[in-house]
Amino acid sequence: MAYLLDANVFIQAKNLHYGFDFCPAFWDWLDWANQHGLVFSIERVLDELIAGNDDLAQWAQQRADALFLPPDASVLAAFGTVSQWVTTQGYEPAAINTFFQIADYYLVAHALAHRFTVVSHEVPANTTKRVKIPNVCIGLNIRHMTPYEMLRRERARFVLGAPQAQQEVGNGG
Repeated sequence: MAYLLDANVFIQAKNLHYGFDFCPAFWDWLDWANQHGLVFSIERVLDELIAGNDDLAQWAQQRADALFLPPDASVLAAFGTVSQWVTTQGYEPAAINTFFQIADYYLVAHALAHRFTVVSHEVPANTTKRVKIPNVCIGLNIRHMTPYEMLRRERARFVLGAPQAQQEVGNGG
């Protein structure tokens, strides 16, 4: 199974549970999973991350060619299926227009075209004011899950090593 990550996976990881400064293993795992063909995202997500102009933007830019996929002909063909579904679900026009302008539309189309599992912190919601990724995935029979479900499914392990001070003391430092 290959995964396609939403921007919020990267942003919340950096800001909350997996900060670069205290949990580099998460970011190392993403690199490893990408190198093994398990984890990707899309160019539109890269654009959102780079706009942040921070450590995450720099990290993402360094992985632009490998991790963030461009749209191809099959993605372009999938846009029609996604837009047809979204426009027939009773969403408010502003919600539809917003969805078509942000990375979510591209993410879902890419997942549909290439049979990726979408990974996002979003949860389904019964609202007409915002088109939510999980709702579209459910409607189009695209597998979706949270980052935690992905990490468990892939048996990712972030094992704590000896703290730096203990390593130095243990090594005669």
